[in-house]
Amino acid sequence: MEAQAKPSAQYEITIRIECPHESGWIAKIAGVISEAGGAIGAIDLVQIRKGHSLRDYSIECISTEHANKIVRTVGELEGVVVHSVSDETFLMHLGGKLEIASRVPLKTRADLSMAYTPGVARICQAIELDTRASFNLTIRKNCIAVVSDGSAVLGLGNIGPAAAMPVMEGKAILFKEFGGVDAFPLCIDSQDTDEIVAFCRMVAPSFGGINLEDIAAPTCFEVEERLQEELDIPVFHDDQHGTAVVVLAGAINAMRLTGKKPGEMKLAVSGAGAAGVACTKALVDFGFSNIVVCDRKGAIHTGRDLGNNTTKIWLAENTNPNAEDGSLKDVIGGADMFLGISAPGVIDREDVERMKPDPILFAMANPVPEIMPEQVEDIAAVVATGRSDYPNQVNNVLAFPGMFRGALDARAETINAEMKRAAARAISEVVSDEELSSDYIIPSCFNRKVAERVAAAVVQAARESGVARRVPKATPV
Repeated sequence: MEAQAKPSAQYEITIRIECPHESGWIAKIAGVISEAGGAIGAIDLVQIRKGHSLRDYSIECISTEHANKIVRTVGELEGVVVHSVSDETFLMHLGGKLEIASRVPLKTRADLSMAYTPGVARICQAIELDTRASFNLTIRKNCIAVVSDGSAVLGLGNIGPAAAMPVMEGKAILFKEFGGVDAFPLCIDSQDTDEIVAFCRMVAPSFGGINLEDIAAPTCFEVEERLQEELDIPVFHDDQHGTAVVVLAGAINAMRLTGKKPGEMKLAVSGAGAAGVACTKALVDFGFSNIVVCDRKGAIHTGRDLGNNTTKIWLAENTNPNAEDGSLKDVIGGADMFLGISAPGVIDREDVERMKPDPILFAMANPVPEIMPEQVEDIAAVVATGRSDYPNQVNNVLAFPGMFRGALDARAETINAEMKRAAARAISEVVSDEELSSDYIIPSCFNRKVAERVAAAVVQAARESGVARRVPKATPV
């Protein structure tokens, strides 16, 4: 079953239309737009002059092609003139989504002498004597780099660094809005592992952490691993671990709802890319003991020829304890949970019917999931997707702002497994026992409690695991 396309704000246009200033014209134009499938959000009067009115019609459309069709249809109305068409998403991005703002006044000579020369020299000398002071005396205290090579952007693929920049800007404003973290996008013109590592190493003194974004596998694995070894600031590949944290949070609440236990469950996973591997590792770490991961060739196990793919070798050695073989459809039988981070339509209703009673489904392919929720709503205990128009959206914004907020507050050297588990538990606990239901196992990304609780949990986990460099002042006895 294919997803039914609906008008969306991402395809909103504004058409400036002139028509006779007479009764019935607004209804006539609105009717044409509605018949063409557009959803009118607003009609604003611009001016009335010489018997004609000029109005802006804001319309949500299904696609760019659909928007163009609506414009043509309106323009064909006798007596109507289309003066202009603007795309609201493009307008939002004009000039970029970020700006630099000063945190200090520059109103007097005294201000200038402290902010810049000669006073700034004293700050430089203090940092020269102790580089740790840079975390208090520069933007490092609250600033991270969002680094991408543009090789695996959203659902767009390898579009390169310049085309990736709008996504990285978007990531930066999410950091600021939800975590109060200053983030700066750095899209680099190299997809060579050594060069990416070298770049991050060289810019590290300017930042308190590095968020790797939209870097294709297997490069992302090696880049993150090497940087975690070489740098003393947190390095976090959100496409892997942000997804894993939110999936684990959802799984915890799905188990709260169904009474299932991780050590007693069988989990079938579709997808052995960066996110699929990270989710699997997080679930293994949490206590899932029977996970079968499938790639395009089927179940991964120690009897398969995996070449030199170290990631899949790890999966073979740490999952699939019964050495199940065959396709995804073969191994999903008897599973308690399905986790899909792969492609649309890889399973169907019959597959879900062969799972254990009250199956848990995380179908996260976007925009079209591995199975549409309405196909199995009568047999699945829980369905989560990556889409915002269905309940239980697995959205990384629930994780990364609060995780970096906590890591910066703790001045952590890294973001370790304990901090990720703590973040997942914090997200899950935002959903109270009274609120918990099949349609609400994952909180809304607009719930402001999430980032606060994640940050606090991450700080505590960083301290308990020994990676925090900022500790609370001792209470006087």
